[in-house]
Amino acid sequence: MRTQKSKNESVTAPLGDGQRWSVGHKREVVLRMFRGESVDALSRELSVEIYRLEEWFERAIAGIDGSLKKRKNDPVQSELDQAMRRIGELSMENELLWQRVSRPFSKAEVVEFRLCF
Repeated sequence: MRTQKSKNESVTAPLGDGQRWSVGHKREVVLRMFRGESVDALSRELSVEIYRLEEWFERAIAGIDGSLKKRKNDPVQSELDQAMRRIGELSMENELLWQRVSRPFSKAEVVEFRLCF
């Protein structure tokens, strides 16, 4: 349940029985923690255990860290992707060649092979 405190700021109230915290509600609580609100006060106001609030906060920090580590157009990642594509092509080619070799050749294929050399 939400109530509007002011035009830009909203407050999250405790949830009723059987209700779950949505991502949006958790984000709002974590943002309040970032702004410096006391974890104890939030815990009492929202009826959420302190360890759970701290867990949400730690997950948010980890998500931020992971997001900031990603680089757009990373040359190492593009080279790795290209190598993985080439490995896939070679694996398929190798598999097809093994299938071809594992079955007996027809007379026409033997003649064609001899003409190549």
